[in-house]
Amino acid sequence: MSADIKRINEDISVATFDPDEGSFKIFAEKGFKSVINLQTSDEEQNVVSDKEAKLANDNNLKYSHIGVSKENMSHSLVDQFREELENLPKPVIVHCKSGKRSGAFVMMHVGCEENMSGEDVLKRAEDMGFECDETELERFVKKYVNEH
Repeated sequence: MSADIKRINEDISVATFDPDEGSFKIFAEKGFKSVINLQTSDEEQNVVSDKEAKLANDNNLKYSHIGVSKENMSHSLVDQFREELENLPKPVIVHCKSGKRSGAFVMMHVGCEENMSGEDVLKRAEDMGFECDETELERFVKKYVNEH
């Protein structure tokens, strides 16, 4: 499982898989203090968000759920994610189903924090092994970072 967790910096990591019930105990054992779930309630999940919240709580992890889909992706949603990320105890692990949305949202945050250009963020994400094969998502990431 550790190979499926990409450490972005000392405060933030991305799980490139859909967590199951045992994942939350492992997250806690690895030293994470918080979990952000970007899956929507209507997508197929190993563990539904209400149950994730309980599993997180049972393992002394703070939990946040911000459902992100192609349909609702917006600058205000990224702003909400970034605010949540700032306010949660660190280190934080962020997940969706495969790591694409999580990677994109985390890299937008990091890019803005480090005053990077949208192009630089996409390059760094690619260097870290995040594959962005969706032109729309790539365009969104670039635009968000360049405007913030």
